[in-house]
Amino acid sequence: MEVTISADMLIELAALLTALGVIGGVALWCHRFVLRNKKQDEELAAIRKEQTLICYGVLACLKGMKEQGCNGPVTAALDKLEKHLNQAAHDVEDAG
Repeated sequence: MEVTISADMLIELAALLTALGVIGGVALWCHRFVLRNKKQDEELAAIRKEQTLICYGVLACLKGMKEQGCNGPVTAALDKLEKHLNQAAHDVEDAG
């Protein structure tokens, strides 16, 4: 049995290997994209949690200052922060 390899056969083999390489590259890119997106989602969730804690800390400080008699900008900031937190809580409920 004699095997002959022609130029057309080599060209078809090269085209097949190129096509498989491109398909594999696209699949790998999609996989990495999904992993990167999951990692960013986790980081954003951690940042949101930290920002929530900071907001509650600032709220507590403003309430304490108001109880001690501070007025003016403290009252305005307290009202704005409470309004923002209330709206943010309703936005979370609507999204969930």
